[in-house]
Amino acid sequence: MMRAVKRPGVKSGNKRARHGSVPVMPSPEQIADTVNRYISLVAKGSADDLVELFADDATVEDPVGGKVHIGRQAIRGFYSAVDNVERECELVTLRVAGHEAAFQFRLTVIAGDHRMMIEPIDVMAFGDDGKVTAMKAYWSADNVTQL
Repeated sequence: MMRAVKRPGVKSGNKRARHGSVPVMPSPEQIADTVNRYISLVAKGSADDLVELFADDATVEDPVGGKVHIGRQAIRGFYSAVDNVERECELVTLRVAGHEAAFQFRLTVIAGDHRMMIEPIDVMAFGDDGKVTAMKAYWSADNVTQL
């Protein structure tokens, strides 16, 4: 019969490890909450809001094969490109495994009379603190539709 093993410095229900204890990985629910917050912020948030989801030394590669943005300042610069653009965003599917999440979503960008929809698949890795440590977006011109 297996018994729960108490770890020093970690109370039941505590989401953060204390100094000197074993780190606590974010739960699948916490990861899903962060992905949903990301989708919400891509739709209506600012670059400053989005960058708060990322670790200080996080990386963003969007799209994969493109420039890798390293650190919060570079990530803020990347997301600031859509700060003044009207956007809509919808999560299509989400899978969480271990400390990573893969998800497909639809991003509609509206600029005047022009509308386009992009359907990427993103993969995010999360640190013990629940912050995104790496994000890769898989999409190409084949995944962009002019509306």
